[in-house]
Amino acid sequence: MADPSSYRPRPGEIPDTPGVYRFRDEHRRVIYVGKAKSLRQRLASYFQDLANLHPRTRTMVTTAASVEWTVVSTEVEALQLEYSWIKEYDPRFNVKYRDDKSYPYLAVTMNEEFPRVQVMRGHKKKGVRYFGPYGHAWAIRDTVDLLLRVFPVRTCSAGVFKNAARTGRPCLLGYIGKCSAPCVDRISPDDHWDLADEFCDFMAGRTGTYLRRLERQMADAAEEMEYERAARLRDDIGALKKAMEKSAVVLADATDADLIAVAEDELEAAVQIFHVRGGRVRGQRGWVTDKVEEITTGALVEHALQQLYGEETGDAVPKEVLVPALPDPVEPVQQWLTDRRGSGVSLRIPQRGDKKALMETVQRNAQQALVLHKTKRASDLTTRSRALEEIADALGLDSAPLRIECYDISHLQGDDVVASMVVFEDGLARKSEYRRFQIKGRAGDTQLWHGNGQDDVRSMHEVVTRRFRRYLADKERTGEWADGENVSDAAEAGGDAPLTDGPALKDEDGRPRRFAYPPQLIVVDGGRPQVAAAQRALDELGIDDIAVCGLAKRLEEVWLPGEDDPVVLPRTSEGLYLLQRVRDEAHRFAITYQRTKRAKRFRSGPLDDVPGLGETRKQALIKHFGSVKKLRTATIDQICEVPGIGRKTAETVAVALAAATPAAPAVNTATGEIIDDEDGAPETTADAPGEPVTAGTPDERRGQER
Repeated sequence: MADPSSYRPRPGEIPDTPGVYRFRDEHRRVIYVGKAKSLRQRLASYFQDLANLHPRTRTMVTTAASVEWTVVSTEVEALQLEYSWIKEYDPRFNVKYRDDKSYPYLAVTMNEEFPRVQVMRGHKKKGVRYFGPYGHAWAIRDTVDLLLRVFPVRTCSAGVFKNAARTGRPCLLGYIGKCSAPCVDRISPDDHWDLADEFCDFMAGRTGTYLRRLERQMADAAEEMEYERAARLRDDIGALKKAMEKSAVVLADATDADLIAVAEDELEAAVQIFHVRGGRVRGQRGWVTDKVEEITTGALVEHALQQLYGEETGDAVPKEVLVPALPDPVEPVQQWLTDRRGSGVSLRIPQRGDKKALMETVQRNAQQALVLHKTKRASDLTTRSRALEEIADALGLDSAPLRIECYDISHLQGDDVVASMVVFEDGLARKSEYRRFQIKGRAGDTQLWHGNGQDDVRSMHEVVTRRFRRYLADKERTGEWADGENVSDAAEAGGDAPLTDGPALKDEDGRPRRFAYPPQLIVVDGGRPQVAAAQRALDELGIDDIAVCGLAKRLEEVWLPGEDDPVVLPRTSEGLYLLQRVRDEAHRFAITYQRTKRAKRFRSGPLDDVPGLGETRKQALIKHFGSVKKLRTATIDQICEVPGIGRKTAETVAVALAAATPAAPAVNTATGEIIDDEDGAPETTADAPGEPVTAGTPDERRGQER
């Protein structure tokens, strides 16, 4: 635990201007980002008597090891920079709104020749009109199904569209009148685009025009005694009205507004947002956050606005945003929203009338969301804190293990041996830091894997060694050694695949690097042998400040290094529940990777090992000769006859196939006949093994998988 006075800036160093500040921990990771109208006054509030600080603020300043700041010109710039840094660094002590789902939108791809109506999630794309968000995808599909009677816009995928254009036959929707069938030229591109534009206008709230037009057309058809057409128009009007009833009018004058409500207690806060477009509630969403420091409702609203509009521009930011409390000061936030929209945005508290009544409804939803969140065991901050304290007490740790890493080994009868590393911080999974390993084994072993327990022990020693060699080597590279310490073994290359792509990130930027941060506790999936292997790996590397334990599945007992008897936690213990979740997540991640590797190996063939031979030329060879068996008997001149295959490649293919030993013929156990390889499937060879023949039922074979 650091003393804040050890890194407190000297008097006069901090400027009395607007800016953004960052607290970093001892590993140079950014743990908190904040903005201030006056950096000097704000930072001074952190360096006071610890007893006067909010408990979580106290934890933050004692976890930090340094503070730095960046001066900006205005408070609006400070707001923008704060949002950018929070998105970039993901600081653990900042307010984080945990949204458990990606909300679907109704999207119209106006950037295509034939616009398509569909459900979309994730980042918004340029040239696409979005409506929502909606609570459920089925709500979008129900609405679209009703509107397609009147606006028969294309809804099919690109593949279905191309297939219909090729065959000259539209899909079922084209036959029943719910698609104008542009794929078979029943409508011109311009007319279809206009139809999609009318669909967007209706969804945007301009409904009266279309209803009046249809009613006039229905009356004209009745006067001309075209009763079938009049009946069809009547049904269209009914469909439009039914679609409108799904989102009742809540505000007059076709108002576009977002209403934000906050329900909070001393530890957490729930935020609910109602999106009103054209006077109708088009969508609802919400988040829950831990209150990391003593924070006002206005500050929570400010963070919610950043989360909601940080990546939005134009009409995605409404003209009016109604909130329960205004940020202090409100002018920079309002100016920031105006800049995002490109025109004026009103940020205010509703005082009376329909808007105040609707805000009360949003507030009730926020209160119910907070109550529901409190009942969720895994997400309850108080429960998580109690679980970490129970683990610390049971294992004799000096403090609660804020970062826990868990390792598991997975294989199938000794084949495709892999390992997983999962990370939990503050009792929650941090999936961006998950890692997976291919087990290499020891050089010189003639038969490494036999499917017995010793293989798991050896694998556990290897994976822990590799993980912390990387950590020590990285620590040496960044100059974090004390008293001239050194590492004899450099980090080996390869074999440890990160879950996310991209180059390793430098610690001076404050962003996570691969294996850059040590845990306070290592959990291994297994008993005393696995724990001893993990501890031996740490001892060999000279690491003595990381605790190790193992969780055995049979009785869920906790094993410690060098102990003859396990630690037994009560079945109702929150600490045991957290350890089980960590262990189960490591097992899930490991077995998923193992199955992926095994499936890839089963699909491999002798041609996969030929250097420079891509998928297209492999398929050309198989198509030309009919099977790998016939290709193996072909001469180099015959192989050169295949389009795209030169003589050098043909020689390489011939050598590779000659070196590969054909597997024994497969036998159909039902008929006893030998199955020849005439269907073009890759043959099984010694160099590229196929799926092993395993005795037993499918259930028994699954039981052999670990």
